[in-house]
Amino acid sequence: MTLKQKYGSTALVAGASEGIGAAFADYLAAEGMDLVLIARHPVPLQQFADYLQNKYKVETICLSYDLADQNSTQQILESLNGKEINLIVYNAALSYIGPFIKNSVQNHSHMAQVNMMTPLYMLHAFGEKMVNKGKGAIILMASLAGFQGSGYLSVYAATKAFNRVLAESLWFEWKNSGVDVIACCAGATATPGYKNSNPEKTGFFTPRVLAPEEVAAECFKKLGNKPSFITGRGNRIASFIMQNIIPRKMAITIMGDTTRKMYRL
Repeated sequence: MTLKQKYGSTALVAGASEGIGAAFADYLAAEGMDLVLIARHPVPLQQFADYLQNKYKVETICLSYDLADQNSTQQILESLNGKEINLIVYNAALSYIGPFIKNSVQNHSHMAQVNMMTPLYMLHAFGEKMVNKGKGAIILMASLAGFQGSGYLSVYAATKAFNRVLAESLWFEWKNSGVDVIACCAGATATPGYKNSNPEKTGFFTPRVLAPEEVAAECFKKLGNKPSFITGRGNRIASFIMQNIIPRKMAITIMGDTTRKMYRL
């Protein structure tokens, strides 16, 4: 059964113009689903939408909104004018790498809005319709950084912990309602943002950096079967050691030291 047959004809991808979001959109278009693509910058978003339309012969709608705006969910709903959404991928995220007090509280608040509050609003608005219909799917992007304290990624890590727990909770609430929910917990992924941050290599045993397409493909294999999962075998092994073998204090120290080394802090 295809995703279109199982969930419906239209998917919404937030944070869609590049990286993991673009990989999800490409996968969904290949499955024959029409797309609502959301990102801040309209020109690259429309170029990507045109590419998908030409390649897969699907319909696309581009919406350029700043998801740090607390009214963005309402703006999206008004733009869609009642259009049914059958599958949501919330990939949009802000990330700040560095000491907590070196960034402004306004920037931290924007990060919390984009990473936590806007997906909460969107899941409430669209999820209610999916539950009432008895069919749908929601994918929230989380991160290995959210499994323990992560120095120099403090707010980002906290927001990703929120996403994972929210998705796992809704998986339980909605699993008998025909709505599949999953948290996709990614490690290092070769997105433009990751590459532009110019991270240092941290050692031979560091898990392999995955391609965005690998993340998307693995997520759709797990959707409907698990409340959350960690992308990539190397990441799963590393996470098992961090969460089950070594003391939590050591795990937090390793995360902070690794981030400090990667970004020369």
